[in-house]
Amino acid sequence: MAKAPVPRSGGARQSASPLKQVAGSYLDHHRTVARDSIVRMWRNPVSSMMTWAVMGVALALPVALLLLLASLQNVSAGWENGARVTVYLGLETPLPQANALADQIDTDSRVAFVELVDRERALAEFRVSSGLADALDFLQENPLPHSLLITPEASYRSTDGVEALVEYLQGLPAVERVQVDLGWLQRLNALAGLLTRAALALAILLAVAVVLVIGNTVRLAIESRRDEILVAKLVGGTDAFVRRPFLYTGAWFGLGGGLVAWLLLLITFWWLSAPVARLAALYHSDFVLSGLGFENAIMLIFTAMTLGWLGAWVAVRRHLDDMEPGDH
Repeated sequence: MAKAPVPRSGGARQSASPLKQVAGSYLDHHRTVARDSIVRMWRNPVSSMMTWAVMGVALALPVALLLLLASLQNVSAGWENGARVTVYLGLETPLPQANALADQIDTDSRVAFVELVDRERALAEFRVSSGLADALDFLQENPLPHSLLITPEASYRSTDGVEALVEYLQGLPAVERVQVDLGWLQRLNALAGLLTRAALALAILLAVAVVLVIGNTVRLAIESRRDEILVAKLVGGTDAFVRRPFLYTGAWFGLGGGLVAWLLLLITFWWLSAPVARLAALYHSDFVLSGLGFENAIMLIFTAMTLGWLGAWVAVRRHLDDMEPGDH
C-alpha cells in the first residue's frame, strides 16, 4: 500500500503571522499618532510657534556661551609663548657654559624648546627696541647677561607645571634669576573655570525651564482632550496607548525648538562675525567665533527633542493617572 502524503506543518507560518500582524499594527499606530500630533500642532500655529521660540532662546543661550568659551580656548592655545620662562645667567658665565646649560635643560621632558640669547645679541636687540643707541655707546662693557628662553611642554603649561619647572631651574648652577609671569596663567584658568561653571549652571537651569514649559503645554493639551482620554480608557485603552500622542507632541515641540535654536545661533554668529574680525585685526589677533558645526547641530536638535519628550512624560505621568472613567 502506498503511504498517504504527510501534510506539511504550517505551525511556524501560522505562529509567525500573528506576531507580524501585531508588529505591523504597532508601527502603524506609531505612524498615525506621530502624524496626528503634527497636525494638531499646526492647527494652533501661534501657540506652537511661541513654544518653539521660548525653547529656542532657552537652548541657544547656554550653547552660545559654550561656543564662546571654545573660541577663547582656541585663542589661548596660540598663546603658548606666553608661558615661556626666562632664565638669566650670571654675568661671569662664559658662552660655552651657557650652551652646555641650554643643552642640559633641553633634555628635560618638561621642556619643549630652549633658545639661548647671548649677551651681544641681547644688547643689539635692546639697542634697536629702546631707542637709546647713543646712550648705550657710552657704556664701558655689556651689562646684559646670557639668557635662556624656555618653552614648557604643553602638558606643563599649567600654573602648577610652570611652578615646578621654575623650582628646578632655580637650582641649576650659574642661574642668577628665573622670571615667569604666572599671573596671566592664573587669570586665564580662573576665567575659563568661571565661564565653564556659568555655562553648565545656565544650561541646567534652562533645561529645567524647557522641561517645565513643555510640561505645561502638554498639560493644557491633556485637559483639552480629557473626554477623549476618558473614552479611550473606558474602552480598554492602556496607559501606553493613551500617553503616546502626548509624548510625540513633546518630541515635536523639542524638534521645533532645536531648529529655532540652531537658526538663532547661525544668525547671531553671522551678525557678530564682521565686528569681531575687525576688533581682532586691531589687536593683531586671529580670534574668530567658532560656529556650531553639523555634528553639534544634530546633537543640539536631539537634545531638544529629548527634553521635549521628558517634559511631556512628566506631564503625562502626573496628570493622566488622575483621570479615570469614574471621575467627575
